[in-house]
Amino acid sequence: MAHVRWGILGAAKFAREHMGPAIHAARRGQLVALATSSPEKANPFAEFAPGLVVHESYEALISDDGVDAVYIPLPNHLHVEWALKALEAGKHVLVEKPLAMSAPEFDAVIAKRDETGLMAAEAYMIVHHPQWQRAKALYEAGAIGKLMRVNGAFSYDNAADVGNVRNDPSKGGGAIPDIGVYIYGAARFVSGEEPSAVLSTEIRRENGVDVWSHMTAQFPSFHYTGIVSMRMAPWQEMVFHGDRGVMRLTAPFNANLYGEARIELQVVGEEGLEVQMMRYPADNHYVHQVEAFNASVLEGAEYACPLEFSRGTQEMIDMVWAAEKGGAR
Repeated sequence: MAHVRWGILGAAKFAREHMGPAIHAARRGQLVALATSSPEKANPFAEFAPGLVVHESYEALISDDGVDAVYIPLPNHLHVEWALKALEAGKHVLVEKPLAMSAPEFDAVIAKRDETGLMAAEAYMIVHHPQWQRAKALYEAGAIGKLMRVNGAFSYDNAADVGNVRNDPSKGGGAIPDIGVYIYGAARFVSGEEPSAVLSTEIRRENGVDVWSHMTAQFPSFHYTGIVSMRMAPWQEMVFHGDRGVMRLTAPFNANLYGEARIELQVVGEEGLEVQMMRYPADNHYVHQVEAFNASVLEGAEYACPLEFSRGTQEMIDMVWAAEKGGAR
């Protein structure tokens, strides 16, 4: 196999604007098929992917012998079902986050991945961006000393978009499933640690979905604070605070869309506070993600976000839900 031939289940806006172009732009990959019952929705995809084959059903696409890998950007509650169907059909699978609505739901997908020998992963793109790889390397090299505090924040406002699936409890909506995965998983990725306890939670809901939450947790080496919201002005940052320095990522999750991807590193040196700025103005983490997936399929290359890592983030989310229901965990 010289390159990976991709198909997409559904003509989602995110797939049209971000992942579809990324799949087609990535090295050693090609977008060849789309499943949608609406020819009008397929037209924008065909503009950047000439020769695109359009299937009227998801079943037809995963049965297409001309497709090697399937990207699944369906509503959250459909992810596990179609990931399993695609794997059973012999396709590699990249599933939008969150792959599942609870950690145990990951197990069937992990088992099917192992049974088939196919590649399956959650589309947690940030770990493929060089800013996050550098942040992890800086931390592991001791750049900020002993890690004592991590703060994560991610917000946007979609109150006016009442039809958005994120505002629909029947489709796995909510801010924590949508963006909590970023602020929780980022702390785990850099530190290599898992939370030992969720200490406190405050969650506000509208129409059955969480629209604002604040939580604190204890990791073995540090204290964690996280806030996510679908009812606040856009904001995102991650802060890693050690006894010798502070590392702050200014556009950690929507790099170069929300703002320029930067790592601000402040350390205490011999002559006082030293500040270093690392900028990443051109990197597209969606393209990096697809290229990493292609390399894993074609060469067996190590992948930065295996399903086991994604399951760990969902375990942290499950801890937040449990703490809301019954006090700190």
